[in-house]
Amino acid sequence: MTSKSRQWWGVGGVVLFLAGLAGAGWMARDRFLPVGVGVAAPEVAAVDLRGDSVRLSALRGQVVLLNIWATWCPPCREEMPSMERLHRQLGARGLRIVAVSVDAERGKRDLNGAPGGDVGSYVREAGLTFDVWHQPGGEVQRDYRTSGVPESFLIGRDGRIAKRVIGATEWDDSTRVAEIRRLLEE
Repeated sequence: MTSKSRQWWGVGGVVLFLAGLAGAGWMARDRFLPVGVGVAAPEVAAVDLRGDSVRLSALRGQVVLLNIWATWCPPCREEMPSMERLHRQLGARGLRIVAVSVDAERGKRDLNGAPGGDVGSYVREAGLTFDVWHQPGGEVQRDYRTSGVPESFLIGRDGRIAKRVIGATEWDDSTRVAEIRRLLEE
C-alpha cells in the first residue's frame, strides 16, 4: 500500500468515525432536548404532604398544571397566589394543579447548595389548597429537562404536554385561563 492510499484510508476512517458520532448523537437527542409541546409527559413519582406516594400517571385523563418549584425561590413564591386563584376558579371544572417541590430535606442542602425548606409550613402559611408534592431528589427537573425553577407544564387529558412555561407567570391572567379552558373543553 502506498503512502497516498494509507493517507486516504486514514481520512476515510476519521470521516467514518465522525459520522458514527453524529449518528449516535442524533439517536440520543431526545435525552438532551427540552421536553416540549406534543411530547408525552414524563412520569413523576413523589410524596404528598401526608407522606403518601403519588404518581402523575394516576391523573391521566385530567388536565394538569404541573409546576416545578422550591421554597427558596422568590419567583416561585410570587406565582403561587395566582395558582391558588386559578385553582379556585377552574378546579371544580376539572383542572388539577400539582406543584412539585424540589426542596432538599429540611436541614440539608441540594446538589446546588440550596437549603432544604419546610414545604408543609409554606403551604399552610400561603393558604394553598391545590396538590403539593415533594421530591427532594429533584428527578423531575432532570426528567423534564428544566432550566431552573419555576417551570410549568400544562398537560392535556391525553397525557401530552400542551404548553411549557419557563419562569413565573400570573396563572389567573385572562389569556392563561382561556388556554386552560380550551383544554378542559377538549
